Amino acid sequence: MLERALLAHWAWSIMPNFRSRIGRSIDMTSGLASNERPRVCVGIATKGRPDQLAAMLENLAKQTMKPDSIVVCCTEPEDIGELPAGQGVKIVYDSPGSSRQRNGILNALPDGTDLIVFFDDDFYPDPRWLETVSEAFRRDTAIACITGYVVADGILGAGLSKEEALASVAAHDPATTDWVIEGFSPYGCNMAFRCSAIAGLRFDEKLVLYGWLEDRDFGSEVAKRGGRVIKLGKAFGAHLGVKRGRVSGLKFGYSQVMNPVYMHRKNTMTTVEVVRQIGRNVTANLVKSLRPEPYVDRRGRLLGNLIATLDLLRLRLTPERAASL
Repeated sequence: MLERALLAHWAWSIMPNFRSRIGRSIDMTSGLASNERPRVCVGIATKGRPDQLAAMLENLAKQTMKPDSIVVCCTEPEDIGELPAGQGVKIVYDSPGSSRQRNGILNALPDGTDLIVFFDDDFYPDPRWLETVSEAFRRDTAIACITGYVVADGILGAGLSKEEALASVAAHDPATTDWVIEGFSPYGCNMAFRCSAIAGLRFDEKLVLYGWLEDRDFGSEVAKRGGRVIKLGKAFGAHLGVKRGRVSGLKFGYSQVMNPVYMHRKNTMTTVEVVRQIGRNVTANLVKSLRPEPYVDRRGRLLGNLIATLDLLRLRLTPERAASL
């Protein structure tokens, strides 16, 4: 557990600082009075995990501040299953892919929404998450984006059970994480945006399927517009890191190399960040492919890394190719 925590801390410590990328300022008040409760929509992109989606929505109902709307974007009816009654969930459909499905959610936002919160279908927020984040947005109209603190992240290992995730959230003392980190990249499993700050923006659909780094890319585009992009320690939760429904190692490995280079071309990643990101992932796949973890296709990822490298040597900047591998 200590090793996992240290790995998580190290991974987040190299996330980009967006303060150097802040451009023109924009009006983000959206007519919201300082004493007025923001109107919040929770968006969830899901595919192939109906039981997990139902469990997540059941847990979401325990929030101390209820969202004004919930939009779920799936790819087919089988993704939904039996949803809990009385949730008031709006269902929309789009092609598979985190970027495309999140754009489907943005396109379906109810009129008058002030904040859009994106949760993964395997993220379990603290019951005060929405209340805490909404209050932070209300108090400071300069905030454009908030990402929360993940107290336990199953994506770094074999994954967490529902019971382990809930126990991690219940055991966490928010007084120990009463801090704010400026210029911090949003983490896709739990991130919130002021709607007026992202007006007209969409996730890059060339970052296909799992969308590797699409949250980072979107956050950098938000930061270019001005406003604070922060990590809020008091908004916390646990990420199960469910492996079912994720893309193949080959496709993911291709994105691990191609997507950072593509983002560098877009000026949403610096050269140093690209080198660190690719170097860390390729090294991990190379070393661990000798004795791969049972829950990670290291050899598939390594092959995907190689194919992407060959494409780049041929001057092919094609992140969308991951979908056809």
